[in-house]
Amino acid sequence: MRVSTETIYQALYLQARGGLKREVAAALRTGRTRRKPHRDPQARSARFVDEMVMISARPPTIEDRAVPGHWEGDLIVGTGGSSAIVTLVERSTRYVMLGHLPGGHTAEEVRDVLVRLIGSLPQHLRGSLTWDQGAEMARHKQFTIATGVPVYFCDPHSPWQRGSNENTNGLLRQYFPKGTDLGVYSPEDLEHVAQELNGRPRKTLDWKNPAQRLRDLLITD
Repeated sequence: MRVSTETIYQALYLQARGGLKREVAAALRTGRTRRKPHRDPQARSARFVDEMVMISARPPTIEDRAVPGHWEGDLIVGTGGSSAIVTLVERSTRYVMLGHLPGGHTAEEVRDVLVRLIGSLPQHLRGSLTWDQGAEMARHKQFTIATGVPVYFCDPHSPWQRGSNENTNGLLRQYFPKGTDLGVYSPEDLEHVAQELNGRPRKTLDWKNPAQRLRDLLITD
């Protein structure tokens, strides 16, 4: 016979009385005296009011990186969750753009930074944005209205669906280590880091760097 961890926890909470109850509360990491129920992930309420367009609906021209102007995005978050940096990576050139969020990363703050970053691009490089299902994208419809850029959402727990962005975030952690306050950095600091990453030659780009690849697009188009 096999006993699940949930059954063990329930037995601890139900049988603990008096002094034993206090000892259980002290021993458990959460310090709770009642078991927090675990909901079925399928029964969770919708994260967004506006309907999401899933990555499965993304056109094939985006999938094969044949057409430039399609971006992957995410946040890297500072200690305590009080600061963050928006990270955008263009899929065909691996060009990086960073947005500063020194005081928080609400859906409205993320929307405004994304509108500014994408709005700085020429029209032919505003193709689409792919993001995970984080609550910071709850205003994605407003972003699309402001920029004309559709947003596609990854499946849950599938970071490989925006692999270029995941790889870039790993590189960014060399500059912005986990457990640090990202609010102490200035927009100029972020621009310096983005320039360094965009100046790195990449094997996948035939040893050109992202800045050169993007410049080629700007010149030819």
